[in-house]
Amino acid sequence: MANPRRSNGSRRDKLRKRVADEGLPCHLCGKPIDYSLPAGHPMSYELDEIVPVSKGGSPFDRDNVAPAHRICNQKRGNRIDVAGSDVIEVPGAGCSLLSMPLPTSQDW
Repeated sequence: MANPRRSNGSRRDKLRKRVADEGLPCHLCGKPIDYSLPAGHPMSYELDEIVPVSKGGSPFDRDNVAPAHRICNQKRGNRIDVAGSDVIEVPGAGCSLLSMPLPTSQDW
């Protein structure tokens, strides 16, 4: 299956640039993002979907995307943040992020 983020690469690239030009901090940890860091660096900018594409979110809707550090985005995965989330410290990154509790198959 094709990556829906690349189904309209030009549109996604324009949205990514528009969000980067706003210069907002990481929506997951609240720390500033160095937008000049190269892609792949743990603290570099990534365009994160608030409602993940795998959960039905649109990769092209401005209201569904926000800037994030690469490491924060990777730690969150495809979870959707909810009230009552715990804070995860990201070792070596100087930031922390919220994560929702994972569901379990039974109460222990």
